Order: sequence, then structure tokens, then C-alpha cells
Amino acid sequence: MFKGYVMADAPKLEWEEGNVPFSSQFNDTYFSRAGGRDETSYVFLAGNKLTERFLGTEAFVIGELGFGTGLNFFVTLDAWLKTPHEHRCPLTFISYELYPLSAQDMQQALKSWPEFQPYLDDLLTCWPPKDGWNSYDVQGVTLKLAVGDANDLLPTCAESVDAWYLDGFNPSQNKALWEHALMEAVFCKTKQGGSFATYTAAGWVRRNLQDVGFTVRRLKGFGRKREMLVGTRD
Repeated sequence: MFKGYVMADAPKLEWEEGNVPFSSQFNDTYFSRAGGRDETSYVFLAGNKLTERFLGTEAFVIGELGFGTGLNFFVTLDAWLKTPHEHRCPLTFISYELYPLSAQDMQQALKSWPEFQPYLDDLLTCWPPKDGWNSYDVQGVTLKLAVGDANDLLPTCAESVDAWYLDGFNPSQNKALWEHALMEAVFCKTKQGGSFATYTAAGWVRRNLQDVGFTVRRLKGFGRKREMLVGTRD
């Protein structure tokens, strides 16, 4: 069983219908009301073309800004486990989170996807994380969770990243995860030929990503979102 705890900097949560967590601090939901799992698959897995990129490579590293409920990680883990074993590359998932959720809140947020319960149980045996770097083995995937300010922690990461999930709260409410300096750090930690995907198409975010060196494209967004952004380090 996981240990209950109270964090000094616990996130301020409200709950919407369907167990959708809402951050009153950032005035945004943790995942789409239209379907969190589908959004992750559409924006991050398809946006980074991960299904094909998991094949035929010696190892793969994903970076994420905003661990949140862990939904992106669990969707990715599920897709990786469904890759034929003989073609499955070792996977490392690196995520940055300033306000980790409690075990109880993660359980509630993921109730709509009982298929992820074994993965969640595996992770929560080691929960809660400490400040700084935490490393877990979850169903054969290495999860490295950095708790604290991504601006401070990202430059200390030893790995270079093949694909990024840029998934901070709405840029208008959480500018710190989208500003030029952090996008530059993201670019510097991206392998040549590496990629990113994000649900937002905000103009200033797109310009920051272009300014630091990414080639950026607009795609149709998920659900009611008109556009999203993907890009590569060419």
C-alpha cells in the first residue's frame, strides 16, 4: 500500500465531473475534458510518431514538462508494452513536476482508466517522490521524475532526449514552463533529429520554439482545439 502524505507545496485541486482534476492555481484542467487518454495519444504519441520510432532503435528517451496525474506516462507505457517484444527498445521517461499530486489524487484522477491500475500500483509502492531527482522502474520502463523547478533541474539532466511532451498548463496561466530560456534548455537537451509535440499553438510559444532552433509546424488540434504544434531539431 502507498503511504499517505501532505506536501508543503501541494497542488490546489478541484474536481470536475468525470474525475477531471482542475488546478485553481493555474485555472486549467490536468487533461482534456474531451478525453485525457485520447488527447495524449493524439498529441504526444502521434505528434512525435512514437509507434514507429519505438522500433529498430537501441534506446529511446522521452522528456516531459509537467508530470501531472501521470496519464501521459501511463499511456506511453501501455503503448510501449504493446510493441512486439523482439522489437521493443529500452525506454527512459524523464518528467519535470513542481507540484506532485498525492497518491490519493492520482488514484482518483485515473479512475476512468482501470487498465492503468497495475502500472499505477507499481509506481505508488515508491510514492511520494522527494525533491530533486527520483528514479523508478515501472513495468520495465525507467521513469526519472524531477521534482522542483524545471528551469533549475533540466540543465542537470544527463540524458539527451529523442521526443518531448510539452504539457505545462495553459501558457497564459503558467508562463514559466513556456518561456524562451526553458525552451532553449529543451532544445539543447534534444538529440539531432529529435522532436517535440504540444497541445498549444499560442503564437508566442511557437516563436520561442522557432527562435531557439526548432523547425515548427502546425497540425490540427485535438477535439475542439483548432491547432497544435510539433517540431524537430534538424
